[in-house]
Amino acid sequence: MTVRADGAILLEGECPVEDSEALVQALQDSPGRVIDWTGATRLHTSVVQVVLLAERQVIGPCGDPFVARWIEPSMVAASVVEG
Repeated sequence: MTVRADGAILLEGECPVEDSEALVQALQDSPGRVIDWTGATRLHTSVVQVVLLAERQVIGPCGDPFVARWIEPSMVAASVVEG
């Protein structure tokens, strides 16, 4: 499994579609924990969607180059606007 809770909810290595369910479960089991995706090398879009919908603090930068380039900047911009 590439989703595990260890102080933060860690996303590591390749996170396929099946990890979206594991991530939802980790979020439900660990209210208030942040998400750390620095160790992720590839995130399925369903995992990214769960991260976006979770509205949790995300520790970055994301290790997935596509997400770091195209998704993460919009997350930072949205948090600046909201904050």
